[in-house]
Amino acid sequence: MEIFSSVAIAVHALSAIIWIGGMFFAYLILGPSLSMLSPPDKIHAWSEIFPRFFQWVWMAVIALPATGYAMVFIDFGNFASAGIHIHIMQALGLIMIALFIFLYFIPYKAFLRAVGAQEWALAAKNLGTMRRIVGTNLILGLITSAIAETGRIWA
Repeated sequence: MEIFSSVAIAVHALSAIIWIGGMFFAYLILGPSLSMLSPPDKIHAWSEIFPRFFQWVWMAVIALPATGYAMVFIDFGNFASAGIHIHIMQALGLIMIALFIFLYFIPYKAFLRAVGAQEWALAAKNLGTMRRIVGTNLILGLITSAIAETGRIWA
């Protein structure tokens, strides 16, 4: 059981790093760097970036709850025995996943349709919506990470 717990912790941590780190990079570094491009070029760049990044996010969206729940049951036996910080992390994680699923199926799909139709204003509008959602998820992810690292102390 100890090996499984170690693997779950590693996969959980790596999944969080990939998702949150990717959002951090995209939101704070890549996005501002692409602002020097013309709107169509910027939109084309994002249309190439998102599919690659979203592959990894989908893996994280599956791995994080799977490993998180595994750790709860391995380490605590059930949620009733887990500290409040675990419950907070679960709630924030589920909100993050819901926001990503919304982002992927609503503004991202609309973004792709607009890019395909070369409707740059509509693509930019959807890109703006996606940016706000990513910004929100980035904040939630950073808060969740801080709780993960400090929760054993204060909870």
